[in-house]
Amino acid sequence: MTGAFFLTPYQGKIVGPVAWVLGHIMNGIFNILNAIGIPNIGLAIIIFTLVIYICLLPLTYKQQKFSKLQSKMSPELKAIQAKYKGKKDNDSMLAMQEETKELYAKYGVSQTGSCLQLIIQMPILFALYRVIYSIPAYVTIVKNAFYPLVEQLRNTEGAVAFIQETLSSAKNYSNQFNNELFTSGDPTYVENTLVDVLNKASTADWDALTSNFGSLADSINSTHAQLNQFNSFLGLNIGDSPMYMVQTAFANKNFILLIGGIIVPVLAALTQWINTKLMPQQSDNNGKIDPDDPAAQMQQSMKTMNIMMPLMSAFFCFNLPAGMGLYWIAGAVVRSIQQIVINKHIDKIDIDAEIAKNTEKYKQKMEKMKSTPQMNRYANMSTRNISSSANTSVKSDSEKEKQLEDVRAKFNGKEIRKDSLLAKANMVKEFNEKNNK
Repeated sequence: MTGAFFLTPYQGKIVGPVAWVLGHIMNGIFNILNAIGIPNIGLAIIIFTLVIYICLLPLTYKQQKFSKLQSKMSPELKAIQAKYKGKKDNDSMLAMQEETKELYAKYGVSQTGSCLQLIIQMPILFALYRVIYSIPAYVTIVKNAFYPLVEQLRNTEGAVAFIQETLSSAKNYSNQFNNELFTSGDPTYVENTLVDVLNKASTADWDALTSNFGSLADSINSTHAQLNQFNSFLGLNIGDSPMYMVQTAFANKNFILLIGGIIVPVLAALTQWINTKLMPQQSDNNGKIDPDDPAAQMQQSMKTMNIMMPLMSAFFCFNLPAGMGLYWIAGAVVRSIQQIVINKHIDKIDIDAEIAKNTEKYKQKMEKMKSTPQMNRYANMSTRNISSSANTSVKSDSEKEKQLEDVRAKFNGKEIRKDSLLAKANMVKEFNEKNNK
């Protein structure tokens, strides 16, 4: 049995290291639950999601505050856009940028602030998904539950090929099966791949293993029972997909399992929808969208996404292990609670006082910039550069004239070709002299 902590964790350059950190947190949570006698993956996912979103609370607050203030300053922003609508000259564009900048400063928000907060949060949220999707890669106790079975399967003739070709979960790991380490029979890599596949295996897949490898039946059943204990949550096996639950429920006439298979994706979609409704909304001008207003177009796109995201959550949740659906539900519930609390806090803020404070800060900042020696030196340097460029240009023209006279003196009395540069220069000179008379 390999003693390595990691199985096949996500290797992305940005998300990978974040997942490594979150994996240690998840591993610690599961170890604590195991120590108190409730080693349950479902409960661990809920606690893990709660911990991560609490850690993200400062960023979430800033983002919600930005959205709230942006919705309040939206009429003023639209007034500026209307003021300069259709004006493409440089002066108008610069004036519009300056007024927009002053408006954002007035409300104390950055024009890129919301994007920056999203950029910081996205790798964390993607890493969160990766850890939950590959629990054995990060949680030692869960990984150890697959041993000694995966060693026995690796050493049993035909077992690895059967898993690769027959188990429904194997199709998601074709890259690992085609990897040189797997094809060469590297023991650690083969066992890690088997753990990945068996971690996503349905009850039907485990039954197929038992039927085809009777000599390993005891090991297969004990491993499956241990994993079922880890995955059992409110009477459901969150290692199975809701699709499999529904199919099994119809086959066995198990209506409780049928309800469970339906309620997980439905709750995933419903909680996502509630979450989007709690987000600060901007006015939509009675449903009218200005085709020339990028902000209005983005707002319309966000509305479409707010409808599509819950539906997509339901679809993916229906086909992925129910544990992923549990993560989506837990995340949406936590975010919704955060938004309610944050919105109430922001609503209590005296916006007028906040605007006055931000306006004063902006004025002080501008005064400081004007009096900064570096800014003055830069202005002087720019002026000198302009003067220097003008002098260089004049000097350059006089030098060119002198060089032209030198060429004429050199070729004085000699035949000059009509298509030569000197001939053309003489023509230009004669033309100028005639016009100056």
